[in-house]
Amino acid sequence: MGIMNFIKGQFIDVIEWVDTTTDTMVWKFERKGNEIKMGAQLTVRESQAAIFVNEGQIADVFTPGRYELSTQNMPIMTTLKSWKYGFNSPFKADIYFVNTKQFTNRKWGTANPIIRRDSDFGVVRLRAFGIYSFKVDDPALFLKEILGTTPDFSAAEIEGQLKRQLVSGISDSLAESNIPILDIAMNYDELGEEAVGTLQPRFSSIGLKLVSLYIENVSLPEEVEKVLDKKTQMGVVGDMNNYTKYQTAEAIRDAAQNEGGGTAGAGVGLGAGVAMGKAMADAMTQPQPQISGTSKCPECGTTVPDGARFCSGCGKSFGTEACVSCGKPVPKGAAFCHECGSPQKEKCEKCGANMIPGAKFCPECGNKKE
Repeated sequence: MGIMNFIKGQFIDVIEWVDTTTDTMVWKFERKGNEIKMGAQLTVRESQAAIFVNEGQIADVFTPGRYELSTQNMPIMTTLKSWKYGFNSPFKADIYFVNTKQFTNRKWGTANPIIRRDSDFGVVRLRAFGIYSFKVDDPALFLKEILGTTPDFSAAEIEGQLKRQLVSGISDSLAESNIPILDIAMNYDELGEEAVGTLQPRFSSIGLKLVSLYIENVSLPEEVEKVLDKKTQMGVVGDMNNYTKYQTAEAIRDAAQNEGGGTAGAGVGLGAGVAMGKAMADAMTQPQPQISGTSKCPECGTTVPDGARFCSGCGKSFGTEACVSCGKPVPKGAAFCHECGSPQKEKCEKCGANMIPGAKFCPECGNKKE
């Protein structure tokens, strides 16, 4: 078994790497004793680079293609000469394959809100998130600064550091930009491009390239969103004067239709109608045009539709009148008051005209009541 292992170890290597993952950035070719033999054949595929480390130093960086390597390790001869080292060759050689493709759809987000000053809302807190992509741009520098002698390395192992750099740069861009908060959404692309320019030197210092950065959303504080909702509602309403008139008329109508509360309920509804009517009268400074199907309120002169039960100007009810005895409201045309029972009208004995109870003379013919 020992002889077979010895024989296998003397073969010239054929070195290649086929990546079966989506996250591996660097993979080291495993060779027993790191003794890559003289004349080894190296194949580098597209989206790969191979770093040849010979006797502890980076000897070359290979781009896609096929190469023959030159080392101090001669098959059989070098092993036999290394008897004083326990047949362990001192001439070490390593091959590191580096994935140069883009690592896409990497997510970033602000863990803490970004404080910035806005001309419309003052000091506000913003949160942002999105995606980015990066790649290895300088394999040798990446090996020196990040990889070291690690036999394999994945994107997840450096993602935390990259996210912190991204959030720091984007926070600076958002905080220092003079773009109003209401216009940030239409400037996502510009902010992303600016952040890429700011962050690229940080990525380059470790052999990486920030290929793209996208801002998917910048969320506003809840109180700011409520203000925006109010502004949107006002924009939908349009003319606030006409809208106020409409709302007041609706409220008066609802008060008039609320008859389930009896006399007390009617009084409350009437009082609310009067209060809203006065507020409406103060708000409406322009004269109202006379239109067909309307009449004037005998109390204040406001134009009201025919058949209206209340005046929108002073709140006067068109469906009741005061009792001649106790002053309580009674329906128009009622013969007696439902509160005190007093008769509301009397007939003149001479001309039959209506007389106020207790009157001594008829207002039509002047006949004295007997």
